[in-house]
Amino acid sequence: MDGDRVFSANDIALSRRGAMAVGGVALGSTFALSVQPVSAQTMITTPTDGLTAGAVKVKTKDGKEMAAYRAMPATGTGFSTILVVQEIFGVHAHIADMCRRFAKAGYCAIAPELYFRQGDAKGYTDIPKLLSEIVAKVPDEQVMGDLDSSVAFVKGEGKADTSKLGITGFCWGGRIVWLYDAHNPAVKAGVAWYGRVEGASTALTPKHPLDIAKNLNGPVLGLYGGADTGIPNASVDKMRAALKEGSAAAKKSEIVTYPDTPHAFNADYRPSYRKGPAEDGWKRALAWFKANGVT
Repeated sequence: MDGDRVFSANDIALSRRGAMAVGGVALGSTFALSVQPVSAQTMITTPTDGLTAGAVKVKTKDGKEMAAYRAMPATGTGFSTILVVQEIFGVHAHIADMCRRFAKAGYCAIAPELYFRQGDAKGYTDIPKLLSEIVAKVPDEQVMGDLDSSVAFVKGEGKADTSKLGITGFCWGGRIVWLYDAHNPAVKAGVAWYGRVEGASTALTPKHPLDIAKNLNGPVLGLYGGADTGIPNASVDKMRAALKEGSAAAKKSEIVTYPDTPHAFNADYRPSYRKGPAEDGWKRALAWFKANGVT
């Protein structure tokens, strides 16, 4: 997973893009200083023409305002809803672009800034400090509640149909996909991109995907890299076995492993990007949601 990986020198840069801010938190058009884009040729930028896209404020259950990036078609209503869950680096330009890609496919997609109580991940130049000062302090319970609030926000806008609810996420967010699917009975389907499936139980992270596989509400498609040094193939195989013993949704779930493919293969702003698996994963994700009622 991102939090356990060693980043190459190519990941490190000190230039910063202009950022959009909501409540003092920059999101949607900037990157963590420690993981600036390394190739303008591979980085995908989806235009906003035909879309309503940008920063919004989500009221959380405890009365706070949470920044989020939301994108949907500019005309029409009744769009299926996709929660987009960030990597450890927060809601940066790549995550915002994923929202726009879903919007271009006809969805309302929202990516909440799930670390906002702990701090802004995009200001960090040191990965270990980011992990210890922010990521390690984010409780799963908080994340579940803030995702619930994001669904409520979308429902309140009146443009999307939250009864057709899907969730997708990347690395840190990939793990959250499995957990939120088991948390919210309204989830129709999930797509987890290289999310960790096992780990130590702590007060803030009491359970992991392996622990809740039997409780999935909607089937999950897992997309993993066979050469991911942070998530061993043996760990992914354990998850496959656990799904076979789980709920009907768990049994319907699938895990795809791309041979010779590293972690974060969909992150087109980093050296880990692999065009073939990324494009195949995107096609599978859209098909998965459509096949499972998120369309």
